[in-house]
Amino acid sequence: MTENEPNPATDDLSSAVQAARGGDEAAFRALYRAIQPGLLRYLQLLVGADAEDVASETWLQVVRDLSSFKGDGLGFRRWAVTIGRHRALDHVRHHQRRPAIAMPVEAMVEMPDRSDTASAAMEVISTDAALAMIATLPRDQAEAVLLRVVVGLDAESAAVVLGKRSGAVRTAAYRGLRRLNDALGHSRDDTAE
Repeated sequence: MTENEPNPATDDLSSAVQAARGGDEAAFRALYRAIQPGLLRYLQLLVGADAEDVASETWLQVVRDLSSFKGDGLGFRRWAVTIGRHRALDHVRHHQRRPAIAMPVEAMVEMPDRSDTASAAMEVISTDAALAMIATLPRDQAEAVLLRVVVGLDAESAAVVLGKRSGAVRTAAYRGLRRLNDALGHSRDDTAE
């Protein structure tokens, strides 16, 4: 990302939140596009392959409760991720009680996709590799790294989502990033540049 390129993880979404609360579909789409990629990656850590289902449940609740939301863009991001985390924890509890039923391959319908398959595959491979590395971290560090770096929450917002102090989140994210850096074989001097 270049210096002048906007960063959706840190851009202020406050005007989009207010417009979406007023029923503006384009503003809601903008919120979804800004938050969904990071939310989905975070949920993949928590629920694996069921992340898209949990994300869908999250957005259904966001839509249902949007009129009662009070806050700015950062608050909205924190609120959406908190809802996602709660949906993920509910999902894990539910599946611990009931085993999953496998769907036969014959029941699936094949639909053509018009996107560039090669580019999409390379992006998925690199994203999956990064998420796999993050998943090797202790859970508190993995969640802190995902919330801070991938979702784009500040330490205070991530602390609210996790129910921890902001200092604990900063420390967990730092330790997790340091472990990832060490696993990649970078020296401390390489990261200072």
